[in-house]
Amino acid sequence: MLFEKITSTFKAFYVVITLTIACIIPETGYSQTTDSSAENSLDLPPEVINNSPVLQKWMKEVPNVLEDINHDPSFRTRVGIGYAEFPSTEHDGGLNISVDDIFIGRTGLTVSGDYETSFGERDAGGVNLQYYLLPLGYYVNVAPVVGYRAISTNNYSEDGVNIGGKVIFPLSRSGAADISVSHTFISPGDDDEVGISNISFGYAITKEIRLATEIEKQNSRVKKDSQFSLILEWMP
Repeated sequence: MLFEKITSTFKAFYVVITLTIACIIPETGYSQTTDSSAENSLDLPPEVINNSPVLQKWMKEVPNVLEDINHDPSFRTRVGIGYAEFPSTEHDGGLNISVDDIFIGRTGLTVSGDYETSFGERDAGGVNLQYYLLPLGYYVNVAPVVGYRAISTNNYSEDGVNIGGKVIFPLSRSGAADISVSHTFISPGDDDEVGISNISFGYAITKEIRLATEIEKQNSRVKKDSQFSLILEWMP
């Protein structure tokens, strides 16, 4: 029995090594797709195949790893709604609604939008385009940001072009966890310019649901404002 287990283990290891070489060096002539006869030729116990999702996937088709890294994002589109608090405005409470990183095809271009309100003295909202410069499968990425944003407080209001940058750290693939940091300017160069710094952290509690926290600072010539949000996110 022990000898049979050792033999089966070595066979499985041999299959994985063979498929890896075929993926990295496709010009060797190894076919990237296999039929049912390929599975039989492996001569592996059914339980070994059934307990290995990676082996099952590779037996159907050898993946193009480089293609996956370039175009398969390590973060996902999120739709969120949650509670927002505005410490600089007497700790007023309100609502936060957001949509992050709607991908435009298989490119690094995404669309994001958000709206926050205290139902009285604070309102802010806008839409941005981000273009991620590194392959989407990396565990870090950077993007220039351009869009439109409007803010209103009891002391001032401003709207206009919103320009800046964003860095995202996907801590786990498929949106399980990530950290993002961004800094943008509304009406850059104008006397009423407003700088906005934002940091957020999200952690998945199921395959499609996440909890996220967000801290934001608004710096203007008139006043410095702050915001904290706790958001429930859905990943479609």
